[in-house]
Amino acid sequence: MPFIKTFLFIICFGLSFQIQLQIKEERNTTASDVLIEVDSSKAEQFFIEKNWDSTIVYTAKVLTIAKKQNVLDRFHYIRGFSFMKKRLYDEAENEYSHVSKDFSSYYRIIRNLGGIALEQNKYKEAICYFESLRDYPNYKLIKSSVLHDLGLSYFHLAKFKAAEKYLLESNTLQEKEQDTSLLIGSYTDIANLYYEQYKDDLAIPYFEKAYQLSKKIKSFKLKRKTSLNMAVVEENRKDLKKALVYRKEYEKWKDSLNDQSKVWAIAQIEKRHAVDQKQKHIKILKSENEIKVIQRNGFIFSSVILLLFLSAGIYFYDQKNKNNKIILAQKEELDGLNATKDKLFSIISHDLRSSVNVLQKGNTKLLKDIDKQNYTAVKKTVLKNSSIANSTYNLLENLLQWATIQTHKLYFAIESIDLYTVLQQLEYNYKPLFENKSLIFENKIPKAVFVLADLDSLKIIIRNLLDNAIKFSEENDTISIYTYAKNDKQYLVIEDTGIGMSQETKEALLKEGTHLNKKKDQKGIGTGLGIQLCKSMIKKNKGELLIESKEGIGTKMIITLPKSQQYG
Repeated sequence: MPFIKTFLFIICFGLSFQIQLQIKEERNTTASDVLIEVDSSKAEQFFIEKNWDSTIVYTAKVLTIAKKQNVLDRFHYIRGFSFMKKRLYDEAENEYSHVSKDFSSYYRIIRNLGGIALEQNKYKEAICYFESLRDYPNYKLIKSSVLHDLGLSYFHLAKFKAAEKYLLESNTLQEKEQDTSLLIGSYTDIANLYYEQYKDDLAIPYFEKAYQLSKKIKSFKLKRKTSLNMAVVEENRKDLKKALVYRKEYEKWKDSLNDQSKVWAIAQIEKRHAVDQKQKHIKILKSENEIKVIQRNGFIFSSVILLLFLSAGIYFYDQKNKNNKIILAQKEELDGLNATKDKLFSIISHDLRSSVNVLQKGNTKLLKDIDKQNYTAVKKTVLKNSSIANSTYNLLENLLQWATIQTHKLYFAIESIDLYTVLQQLEYNYKPLFENKSLIFENKIPKAVFVLADLDSLKIIIRNLLDNAIKFSEENDTISIYTYAKNDKQYLVIEDTGIGMSQETKEALLKEGTHLNKKKDQKGIGTGLGIQLCKSMIKKNKGELLIESKEGIGTKMIITLPKSQQYG
């Protein structure tokens, strides 16, 4: 009997163990689905943003877990496209080879393979790819670009009649599509085709069309190329005066392109660093998965002997998984914070270097003007240097406050504050800045308007918003500050009649998060750190930041704060 009881006990535990294994497998399957959803979402987002390095990292993570063919096809295509954009053509072709022909966008893969062959000077192979696209139902969607590349392939093979046919047909379609960048390339290629055949009278009008269109776009590369083409045309026509004008323009765009390339090089270094970190993360995950497999197999083989410890083993295994998830979440959060910090320091170092450079040049000019006793110019230079120094000081002060908030060392003392008194003091401090730019300042806040807030942080908030109002106002504009009450909130409004902002800029400023970006059209010192700092401090004061603005009309920066109950 004892033997039978022991045998039944073992069988029951064995069944229980099998049930536990099934539960584990279901959990692992669910976890895999969640990981695929998270990683695929990130991969798609980076693909849309044209962040090819990050796209390659996250598509690799998806492809290691995914099993469905439609998912595999989609992410092999995205991965291959990213490699192609980075000019890693062998890797791109390898990824495309894993995509099944049932993929809905397979025609785009054929198009891209033709493009790769064209880049590698395999012109006959490229023609075969492009010609085969005519059989696909979606050929019309890419017809203009395919015809253009067919024309280029025949051009490089010196088959000028075929090249002319396809390039002109493509150009007709692109003119209907009204894509300026594509049209510039199309006009230039047609011009080169005629120029190669010494048909200058046909080539030159297309060079001129490309040059005129380049004035409407922001691409320095295309502006530079079209200017050089026109310089060569005028040199061949012996009009050296016009040629010199185009040469100077070419040099100007060349310098702009070099500056842009330096910024791009810094961004590429940052990207490579991020990719290295992600690759290390993937290796760690793979190692952890291998360890888990070994542990699970060992657990299965030893389960019969260790039946009495099964419950404890399952409990510790679950705890380990929970701890791993916590560690992984903390690591991802830390990676995000480090990325934000690196981006912030990169932007600030760039801005500080720019302002120090301007100060150095200003001081050099100042010394020359002093020698020449040109005191009018001296005064202008001193005022300009003073403005730059003030902006730099504000940037450093904002950075210090931001660092204090991040380390949770900022002390907040909420108390009843008289807004009129605070604004009187700030008005006195800012009076020289208003006079320097000939701005009209109006303090419309009545006496005895009280709010609940921390005094130091409130001053920092108002100073930052006043700095922005001054920066984005023209001479003789008006900056006014006033309040109004609604429910249990007091609204503090800083209004200017300056240049205003677009809806896109306003949404970006109000967007939650700490990601900082240098604005495209921004002049002088500016990182977006001031607004981020204001938002953090307003939130700590239990308030809210609102923005009302229109381009060319002005901006209202509105702060809501709790009323002081003491004064009603």
